Amino acid sequence: MNWTITTCKLAIAAILCGLASCDLIDYHPYDVHISGETGVNATNIARIEQQCQGKEQVAVAVIGDSHRWYDELRYFVRAINDRDDIDFVIHDGDISEYGYTQEFTWTRDYLADLHVPYVALIGNHDCLGTGRDAFNAVFGPTNFAFIAGRIKFVCLNTNALEYDYSEAIPDFDFITAQATERADEFDCTVGVMHARPGDDVFNNNVDDVFHYYMTLLPGLVCCINGHGHSLKHDDLMGDGIIYYQSTSLDDRIYLLFTFNNDGTYSYEEVAF
Repeated sequence: MNWTITTCKLAIAAILCGLASCDLIDYHPYDVHISGETGVNATNIARIEQQCQGKEQVAVAVIGDSHRWYDELRYFVRAINDRDDIDFVIHDGDISEYGYTQEFTWTRDYLADLHVPYVALIGNHDCLGTGRDAFNAVFGPTNFAFIAGRIKFVCLNTNALEYDYSEAIPDFDFITAQATERADEFDCTVGVMHARPGDDVFNNNVDDVFHYYMTLLPGLVCCINGHGHSLKHDDLMGDGIIYYQSTSLDDRIYLLFTFNNDGTYSYEEVAF
């Protein structure tokens, strides 16, 4: 009897050890247990700024709303890698569908195959569950800025509804600071966000104020957003500043911008 009990205990112990050694533990989808690279945006911003230093012109590919379209994401990576004229990629939000931690790491790992650096913004779907924490861990702060050539890219969290107005979203203090921070290093600005003024998750009590603050940024060239799952480019506020909207990735189209240091630019919709 004692031998049988001992044998059973040993068998159970062996099974548990095997599970642990084979990394078969299944974490809860909202566990925010991050394996692999963290702080991706900061690492890639350093690459972008170094590689684009002194350039008169930068080419930027923009996608958004990749959600659950991982096959399309792989096709996008191949399409960009087949070119030699792209400086970096911007993902303008909605990396995940449900805010699951693994959705962020899957997207990170697919985009890691790009031959060029990329940055990612937070979307409204990325705020679900513990998605904010996962985004912060994998990619970094939800408001950030960087300089490529002599162009500053100001990337903003505009998903006010998902925060129940408990935080300053959009963050006007952050936007104001970007007008003077590193002012001697840039001549014009591009605004990037997930939701544009007028969208359902944007705080539309401040849409005019938001746009006014954006126009205070030196040489505002244009604004880029996602969220709408359709292509748009329109003079949203009637003052000549165009808002360009990327579509969802299942349409297999990315936006291609070529920005010049003097504030001129070209725009193209590229199917892949």
